[in-house]
Amino acid sequence: MAMDNSVGTPVDTSQAPRVSGNFMAWRFAIPGPLMVQPKRFDDHRGFFLESYSTRDYAALGVTESFVQDNHSLSAAVGTVRGLHFQVPPRAQAKLVRVLRGRLLDIVVDLRRSSPHYGQHVAAELSAENAVQLYIPTGFAHGFCTLEPNTEIVYKVSDFYAPECDRGLAWDDPELALPWPVRAAAAQLSDKDRRQPRLADLPPCFD
Repeated sequence: MAMDNSVGTPVDTSQAPRVSGNFMAWRFAIPGPLMVQPKRFDDHRGFFLESYSTRDYAALGVTESFVQDNHSLSAAVGTVRGLHFQVPPRAQAKLVRVLRGRLLDIVVDLRRSSPHYGQHVAAELSAENAVQLYIPTGFAHGFCTLEPNTEIVYKVSDFYAPECDRGLAWDDPELALPWPVRAAAAQLSDKDRRQPRLADLPPCFD
């Protein structure tokens, strides 16, 4: 099974992918995030796939216990949600996939001790490619829709905690993120228009 990552950050092909059961995972140059490809079984009726397996994900290196599933619909192309994260003690790892449509998913390293602090990973996720993105704690997460009526679902490793909810400016020029939409055309919440830039963000993760 080959990984086609023509849009987004190239996976690290110097390392063999991790394989367990019906899942294959690729690493990036930034340690932590994983791009996961489930095996899909197609026939004349449609398809079947395993979207998650505690046993197999643990073998891939994902050991968090996920406690909640979130599901959102973005009606317009160019909808940007993010960049979001929760700080300790309620930090969240995430496992993201798309049920309908297509989007560009971006995560930014906020770990102060990381040599990749402020750098990002980007991946195109779609209902067609069935790719999933695993995001460990210590990263801000956001996405931009590439098709109308895109639906995203994602698992989180802790419950929503308003007192720990934080954000990062999606259009911070210091981050130079590869958003596929102009700032003037992006569909944003009022909250996401007011998020701080990286230079103004207090330390959130060691």
